[in-house]
Amino acid sequence: MRALTWQKKLDVQVREVPDPVIVEPTDAIVRITSTAICGSDLHLLDILAPYLVAGDVLGHEPMGIVQEVGPAVTNLQVGDRVVVPFPISCGHCWMCRQGLSTQCETTQVREKGSGAALFGYSSLYGSVPGGQAEYLRVPHADFGPIKVGREGDGGLPDDRYLFLSDILPTAWQGVQYADVPEGGTLAVIGLGPVGQFAARIGRHLGYSVLAVDPVPERRAMAERHGITTLDLGDSTSATGDALRERTEGRGPDAVVDAVGMEAHSGAEGVLAKTAQSAVGLLPDKLGQKVMEAGGIDRMGALLTAIDGVRRGGTVSLSGVYGGMTSPMPLLTMFDKQLQLRMGQCNVKTWIDDLLPLVEDPADPLGVEDLTTHRVPLDDAPAAYEMFREKTDGCIKVVLTP
Repeated sequence: MRALTWQKKLDVQVREVPDPVIVEPTDAIVRITSTAICGSDLHLLDILAPYLVAGDVLGHEPMGIVQEVGPAVTNLQVGDRVVVPFPISCGHCWMCRQGLSTQCETTQVREKGSGAALFGYSSLYGSVPGGQAEYLRVPHADFGPIKVGREGDGGLPDDRYLFLSDILPTAWQGVQYADVPEGGTLAVIGLGPVGQFAARIGRHLGYSVLAVDPVPERRAMAERHGITTLDLGDSTSATGDALRERTEGRGPDAVVDAVGMEAHSGAEGVLAKTAQSAVGLLPDKLGQKVMEAGGIDRMGALLTAIDGVRRGGTVSLSGVYGGMTSPMPLLTMFDKQLQLRMGQCNVKTWIDDLLPLVEDPADPLGVEDLTTHRVPLDDAPAAYEMFREKTDGCIKVVLTP
């Protein structure tokens, strides 16, 4: 089959790889019909390069048609249309029963000290082949896949459902973790795909929403959905001041950081980016040790969130961070009495809330207004470059195998 593979730092290629097969009784094989490029996939190009080997298949936002099921899978049949969540979890361990499927005790990658295995996301998360491919082996298919209606038979187009694999529940969890009081104000830092959905979800839930992003196309997309947007450059203090000016001098009740380690603010961001690039050039084993003992993040978005949120407010991290020694302004955080929530998204926990919204004919979260580019799988390397550089108005890319 054809699949998008990591080859070396900043080099991904579509190659022929072996077709997946049933290995465990709870496996299924899914023929992929749509699969998206996630912002966190960009981290694999360089920052997390020490954790990949040539030939690793990428991608963790897929959906498609079930082609084969293992003998222990009774909830799916050949021909079912499914969305595949990015975490691989069993559904029956203690963590899964608490709704923490990204901490699944059955698939935890203990040798790396990581939570549940993830599709297509390096040895940090199990080196499981991903979904930017023609076919995907889905472990624990007796729990993970989300069955949806067949298109033309009561079901909707792929783009209505595809984002249930990751970014839509990630945004929903981020807003839930933000714990905005009724009628309160939510600020969203970053209007990439997760930020777009977080802002729309906040507005859907009745909050006043302010969103910050320097990219005009991203602000324009958010404004189509009634979001007030701000372009405040790279200054943490200017952003905080602007948020306070719009919230009676206090700051928003909560801030969702939808940027993470890709932030570019200030001299600190430049230094961190240089350090990240240097680690990516080291031999794999040494690079891993440096990341695990001394990795740092670009923290512009997080520092902006901490500065801007009101005293007694909440900062919710949906953006991905990977540093182990990133400095935190604990004096400010303690003095402001802040709450901090974060973590990989427990996708299955939120599906009952989200599926009715996705299938609502009114499309209240605008899931059909996010994809800016749909391209064949063979064009994936160019699409990665376009998404990484934010050219051609690129906000979200969907690949068609």
